[in-house]
Amino acid sequence: MFGIPGKQAVTMTPKAAEQIARLMTSGGHAGLRIGVKKGGCAGMEYTMDYVDQPDTNDEVVEQDGARIMIAPMAQMFLFGTEIDYEVSLLESGFKFRNPNVVDACGCGESIKFDESIATQP
Repeated sequence: MFGIPGKQAVTMTPKAAEQIARLMTSGGHAGLRIGVKKGGCAGMEYTMDYVDQPDTNDEVVEQDGARIMIAPMAQMFLFGTEIDYEVSLLESGFKFRNPNVVDACGCGESIKFDESIATQP
């Protein structure tokens, strides 16, 4: 596991926790797995998938009835991230406030991380 002992890698705002708990209940899922993959104009993209059972190496974060699993390869990129859920006139969705992001594309869907993060032990 990556990070500081006793500190969760990712936190959720009350709105995000409420939305994730709602999705878990309505779909009968154990939670959402969050990860990152190569893609997009800035180089990386967040991924979110329904999970029926956590993998052995997932970091599990539980808060206010919501459960997220962080894929092992994403843990170092997501440490310190706050997940929010925002609703506006044009769109609604999860927003990631990630201190490890050094650049993002205009649409906000694609991000770039400090390259030194990937080389940390």
